[in-house]
Amino acid sequence: MIMNKKLIVASRKSNLALRQVEEVFDLLTDVEYELISLQSYGDNHKDISLLNDNIPADFFTKELDFLLLDEKADVAIHSAKDLPYPLPQGLEIIALTHRVDNSDSLVCRKGLPFNKLNQLPDGTIVGTSSAKRKSELNLANPHLVLKGIRGTIEERLEQADKGDYDAVIVATCALKRLGLEDRISEILPFETHPLQGSLAVVAKKGRTDLAELFRKIDFRPSLGKVYLVGAGPGDPELMTVKGRKLLAIADIIYYDDLIDKSVFEDLENMDTVYVGKRKGVHSKEQKDINTLLVNSAFDGKTIVRLKGGDPMIFAHGGEEVEYLQSNLIEVEVIPGISTANALASVCKIPLTHRDIASSLAFVSGHALHGQQIPETDTLVLYMAGSRIREITKAMLAQGRDADTPVALVHNVSRPDQKEFFYTLKELSDEEIQFPTPIIVIVGKVVDLRFKTAKEINSRKNILVTGLDIAPYAHLGKIVHTPLIEIQPLENKDQLRTKISRLKEFQNLLFTSRNTVHYFFEEMLQTGIDCRHLREMKIFSIGKTTSQELLKHGIIADFQAENEDSAGVVEMFRKHQISGHVLVPRSDLALEIIPKGLKDIGLSVETVIAYRNTMPEAVRKVDLNSVDVIVFSSPSCVENFLKVYGKIPLDKRILVRGVTTYSYLQSIDYPVNNIDIYKVQKLGSD
Repeated sequence: MIMNKKLIVASRKSNLALRQVEEVFDLLTDVEYELISLQSYGDNHKDISLLNDNIPADFFTKELDFLLLDEKADVAIHSAKDLPYPLPQGLEIIALTHRVDNSDSLVCRKGLPFNKLNQLPDGTIVGTSSAKRKSELNLANPHLVLKGIRGTIEERLEQADKGDYDAVIVATCALKRLGLEDRISEILPFETHPLQGSLAVVAKKGRTDLAELFRKIDFRPSLGKVYLVGAGPGDPELMTVKGRKLLAIADIIYYDDLIDKSVFEDLENMDTVYVGKRKGVHSKEQKDINTLLVNSAFDGKTIVRLKGGDPMIFAHGGEEVEYLQSNLIEVEVIPGISTANALASVCKIPLTHRDIASSLAFVSGHALHGQQIPETDTLVLYMAGSRIREITKAMLAQGRDADTPVALVHNVSRPDQKEFFYTLKELSDEEIQFPTPIIVIVGKVVDLRFKTAKEINSRKNILVTGLDIAPYAHLGKIVHTPLIEIQPLENKDQLRTKISRLKEFQNLLFTSRNTVHYFFEEMLQTGIDCRHLREMKIFSIGKTTSQELLKHGIIADFQAENEDSAGVVEMFRKHQISGHVLVPRSDLALEIIPKGLKDIGLSVETVIAYRNTMPEAVRKVDLNSVDVIVFSSPSCVENFLKVYGKIPLDKRILVRGVTTYSYLQSIDYPVNNIDIYKVQKLGSD
């Protein structure tokens, strides 16, 4: 703790600075202090306009810093916004007071007939000491005459009242601290410095006694924390575990463009704010994003700033870190899988290779105007799609081999990823339009894929709308965007009642692996195991369902030869099954099976075991990039129509079973070539 002596406190000499010292020690009523007040360099050089861009960061603090470093003072008290960032070596902030009124005010000279900014007539002279404020005033009222002003608050008001200025812009908190609220003509709507209104207590590093003393007035523990989180290249499964954990605890998430919305699905009561930017379209400018982050932190929130790829690679992460830290906000960066790393993995193009590539450069295509392009073995270009011809010409002019292979990849790791392969010469000779966003990789490493590019590009793109992709994996490149989602029941009373009556049934039919999962899960929850099924015959609609039954130690007595509703009814008919049948199923199941079984003389009861819903966040696929669409159930068809409006006639359709095929025929939709819906197996053209 501090020795039994008065603190030596350093401050500037202005009335405002002295009042700020009093304000701090009003919060520490049991601490005695002696004051050293002096004029800073900035105070002594009022001829220097604060509108200049070259004002030193320590313009108002340097002399006080020397007192602390020379141990001639224990602490210095400043308006927090006047502190340089970073502080001079050897100094640290030991306390930050609560931010009071953060606004600026318009103060008009006495006797001026107008007192609102938008009422000031042409030629009104307004004084300001902020270049940013000057710009905003000019936009708000372009007919004003804007001039720089210097001096203490009282001196500025005096200059206005003398007629040197018609009005001046002053920090509202300064007027209030000096008891001059009555001079406020109008509170202005402009954004001010985040730390305006807060006071900072600065001491020499290592003074733990002082840090302990001022801890109780330090507002910083109440500030929120910002996490800059890399969401990865697009595939939500490539987001880090730590990143997902932070999403779950965040009070608010500010997210960029190209973030897969499924990462938000399991978050409850989450406040998400889109701040994305695409070429030519910015929902928020960077300065606005910075302000949102700081203001949320001052509100005490836990904030996630979610960025595509890695936050520190072409994502303004460094700018945001610097801005947050300069405003005393704690920030942590969580790395993400960069788009370049993902490209290398999913496209199987190594960025480096022991035999052919030992150097690598990442370059922003936006920053290559007239600049030398790095002469590395491998070059990865971000944001270069619209300038690729210009850039490739520049590479050739620098001496790169015209046959150098180039890979361009759109939507890396996403279901609709597209790959394009060229040589530098081909790209420079012809103006080719590519979808955005796109990332470009140039170098001999591309040759490891370039030779088979035609073969890869000739494979069919299969859009699978159901949950299971395994049956179709051999047919081509799978684009998986499920249009159904399996959810447990909210009310399981009816299912539990049926399970309690199992002894009344002679037959148990499972029509999907999901019915198996949820039925057996509820059996166990009600204290019933497989022994209660020993007197029953177990039926399965097909191989996948039978495999799910095996997980529970059950071998199906019968499995349908044709894996659809008609095949199930035929199975019961063929084996001349009799008795009472229980059919667990989804809430969207059709009546084909129950009706078919009743038509052949069976007694049938159904029960809903799970819900089949449409996902809340469905990412639409560019159907122009798809060759085949797979519908595994009627609900897939229904949801496809909700998302896309219609089923394109130029695509081949693969359906799973007669039921879905019949449903496609039955819907009120003009189908010119009905044969496309009859495809059961996808062969080569």
